[in-house]
Amino acid sequence: PSYLSKHAAPESIDELLTHTLVGFDKTTPFILQALKHYPQLNRDLFTVRTDSDVAQLNLIRAGAGIGMCQVQLANFSAPLQRLMPDFFAFHLDTWLVMHEDLRHSLACKTVFDFLADDLQVYISRG
Repeated sequence: PSYLSKHAAPESIDELLTHTLVGFDKTTPFILQALKHYPQLNRDLFTVRTDSDVAQLNLIRAGAGIGMCQVQLANFSAPLQRLMPDFFAFHLDTWLVMHEDLRHSLACKTVFDFLADDLQVYISRG
């Protein structure tokens, strides 16, 4: 909100590219997948770069620029304003796994079931 109080919210990709953008530095396999959907968002467009998702989120919250994060994270605590939701909608597969040797451990199964239930609640909030 503090960034948008000083800059008009972009309504198109061309307008977005004129803003201070917070994003990644290194191209990881995840970033390569994301670039297939949004090739215009390459590393060189980001004014502020870090590979830490936590740092990116904190930079966005601090008003350093516009960036991307999960909707659920954006709505946590002091909500961020969602921009261009029709353009940016990137869905990720989520896997919760456990080594097969641990599946008979009551403690591991209890934690696994708790995580699975809460993760489903978290995902459904998006």
